[in-house]
Amino acid sequence: MTGGFLSQHLEPWTPRTFGAALAEVARHQPEAEAAVIGGRRLTYSGLLEAARRAASGLHGLGIRRGDHVAVCMENAADWLAVFYGCALIGAVVVPVNTRFKEAELRYCLAQSDARALVLSDRFLKIDFIAMLRAVEPAIDRALPGGSLPKLAQVIVRGGDVPKGAVPFSRLEAPASAFDSAVEPSDVALIQYTSGTTAEPKGVMLTHDNMLRNAANAAARIGIRPEDRYFSPRPFYHVAGTTLAILAALAGGACLVTLPVFDADEALALMSRERCTLISGNDTIFLMVMNHPKRGEYPLSLRGGWAAAGIEVMQQAHDRLGLKDLVYAYGLSEASPNIIMTGHDEPLADRLAGITRTHPGLEIRICDVESGALRPAGTQGEIQIRGWSVMKGYYNKPEETAKALLAGGWLRTGDMGVLDWQGRLRFIGRAKDIFRVGGENVAPADVEEVLHGHPKVKQAQVIGVPDKRLGEVPAAYVILNEGQTAEPPELIEWCRARCANFKVPRYLRVIGCFEGVGMTGSNKVQKHKLRQQALKDFNLS
Repeated sequence: MTGGFLSQHLEPWTPRTFGAALAEVARHQPEAEAAVIGGRRLTYSGLLEAARRAASGLHGLGIRRGDHVAVCMENAADWLAVFYGCALIGAVVVPVNTRFKEAELRYCLAQSDARALVLSDRFLKIDFIAMLRAVEPAIDRALPGGSLPKLAQVIVRGGDVPKGAVPFSRLEAPASAFDSAVEPSDVALIQYTSGTTAEPKGVMLTHDNMLRNAANAAARIGIRPEDRYFSPRPFYHVAGTTLAILAALAGGACLVTLPVFDADEALALMSRERCTLISGNDTIFLMVMNHPKRGEYPLSLRGGWAAAGIEVMQQAHDRLGLKDLVYAYGLSEASPNIIMTGHDEPLADRLAGITRTHPGLEIRICDVESGALRPAGTQGEIQIRGWSVMKGYYNKPEETAKALLAGGWLRTGDMGVLDWQGRLRFIGRAKDIFRVGGENVAPADVEEVLHGHPKVKQAQVIGVPDKRLGEVPAAYVILNEGQTAEPPELIEWCRARCANFKVPRYLRVIGCFEGVGMTGSNKVQKHKLRQQALKDFNLS
C-alpha cells in the first residue's frame, strides 16, 4: 500500500485478499494498535504474526484452500487470529452464533460441511463441549464420526479438551511454511442468516465482496488511523466481520470490543480507551444512553454508525456528542452494507438515512409481486446489483435462484423508496422477519420449535414492540384436540430448544385463526395477527 489505506483508494479499486490487506497495513504501521479485546492488545504486526501462526497450525491439521472452518467463540483476539489465519490459507470461515442451542449447532456444522471447528469450551454459562458431544459423540474418541462425517478437526480454546480434539495452542506455535494460493474472488465467509423458512441459509461472501464493502463503509464513516473504534457487534455477525474487523483494517484504526456487550462495561471501556467512534443498533444505543452511570464516564466520541430509526439517531447525536454519526442499512447477502450516509453529508439526511449507495453498485425499486420497476417516490422492494452481492447460498440452488435474478440483481426482500436524485430511503422489512436486540428472527424458526411439541397443532409467531429490544417474539398456538397446556409450559419448551432471543415473550393458546384473518390459501395474515397481539398483550 502506498500513500494511505484502503478507504482512501476506492476508485479505481484494487481487489485484495484479507491476508494481503492485513500485511499491507502491518507494513505501513507495524507498531500501531490493531485491537483491544478482553484485556489483550495487539499491534498490526502482532496481529499478522498471530494470523500466520493460526494459518500454519490449521495447515498442519490438514486444512487447505476451500475447506470450511466453523468458529464458535466470543469476541476475542483468538477470533481475529483464526479469521485472518483462514484467509491466509484460503480456508472459509463459518461463524457460529454463540447463543445457538444443540439443534442449531448441528444444522450449521452439517449444512456448511465444516471440516474443522474452533470453539471455546465454555462461554456465558454455556458448555459448548457438552453441546458438541451431544451433536457428535465421536469427539470423545476420534474424528470424523458418524453424525458429522465431514468434521475432521476440533480445536478447543480452554482447558476442557476431549480426546478427539486438540488444544488451541496448536494454532499458537511458531509459524512454519504453508500454502497461500488465495484469490480475492475466493469465498471467505459463509454467513448463516435467517430466512422465511425454518432452515437458515449460508450466504457465501468473497474476500473482495467484504473488503471492498468495508473500505467504502470506512470512508463514509470517516475512519482514520488515529481512531479508536468501539464496536460491540459480535464477530459471528457479518456486521462484526465486515463493518467492525475489516472496516477498522481498511482505515488503519484500532478496533475496541468486548467478549459480550454490557452497557456498563462498554461505557467504562470507551472512556478508558478514549474511543472516538462507535457502532450499533437502536437497542445498543438506547442501553448506553439510558444507563444510570452514563454521566460517570467521560467520552471522546465524535462519530460512528447506527442501524436505527431517526429518533434514536437524533438522541445518539445529541446525547453522546456524535457529530459525525451516520446511518447504515444492509443485509448479509450484500456483504452487508448497501447504503451508509457520509459523515460529511447534511445532518438531516444522515440521521434520516437518505443517501446514494456505494460507487459501482446499482439500486432499483420493484413491485414485490410483479417485479415491475417502480417510479421514483413510490415504495417497492429494494434490489441491488454489483460487486457487493453474494455468490449465492451454500448448497441451496433453489433459494439462490429465487434471490439472484437475471442480470445479477439481488432481491433484498426489503422495502424502500428512491427519490428523484437516486437516493434510497429504507422503509422496512417486507418479509415477516423481525429484529430482537439486533438479532434477526424468522417466525418459521420459532414456529417449527413449537410444532415439535406433542400438544401443539399449529403455531404462528410475530414480532411485537419492546422498549428495550425493539421487538420480541409473540406466539399464538392451537392445541391438538383433547390437549391442555398453559403458556409457561410452551415457553419453556422453546427456551430449551432455541436461542434465547427467539423464545416468545408472550404466548396465547387459542381455538382458531379464523377471527384474525386468513388468505385465500389458508395462511394466517401476519400483519393482522400482529394488530391483534397489540390488543391481547396490552402493547398498543
